Amino acid sequence: MRYLALGDSYSIGEGVPEAGRWPMQLAVRLRREGVALDDPRIVATTGWTTDELAAAMDAATFEPPYDLVSLLIGVNNQYRGRSAEDYRREFGHMLKRAVGLAGDRAERTLVLSIPDWGVTPFAHGSGRDVRRIAQELDTYNAIAHEEASQHGVAFVDITGLSRQHPALLAEDGLHPSAAQYALWTEAALPVAKALLAG
Repeated sequence: MRYLALGDSYSIGEGVPEAGRWPMQLAVRLRREGVALDDPRIVATTGWTTDELAAAMDAATFEPPYDLVSLLIGVNNQYRGRSAEDYRREFGHMLKRAVGLAGDRAERTLVLSIPDWGVTPFAHGSGRDVRRIAQELDTYNAIAHEEASQHGVAFVDITGLSRQHPALLAEDGLHPSAAQYALWTEAALPVAKALLAG
């Protein structure tokens, strides 16, 4: 089976080896659980917003249907100060595209919440208002959860994990380490396994 992961730095695994990326870890874990799943195709780049991911997808060639499609996008919208209303519109559009790439199967599509980068040394050293970061990301994640629910798409909340383990970071002091991605993988594993069994 084939897996497509859509996103930004969190899906491409900025600062970690390829094997440390959470979509790679998820594929490995699923294979251990007896699911015949290829390594993921990852369409993601550090810094991408929802509209930049959409533009990259416009330029890419896909071979649907994919058996599993994951979507994790929006942190850079928040970082650049974009509105929640814009995020709702653009995320909803991205989610529909993700479902389409899964062969119009919402039950083969998975959304992960945005982690809280405000707990990182990078955020604390930048002079940014970390409470505001948390509040804005909570708003974004509530929107993503609502959109996923409306479309019948599974939602995995990893934001709490990012807040509980602020020290599990790559050398840049901002992006998660492979160890934190392993925690995300643990959270996503039973959900993805159930989706692929369905």
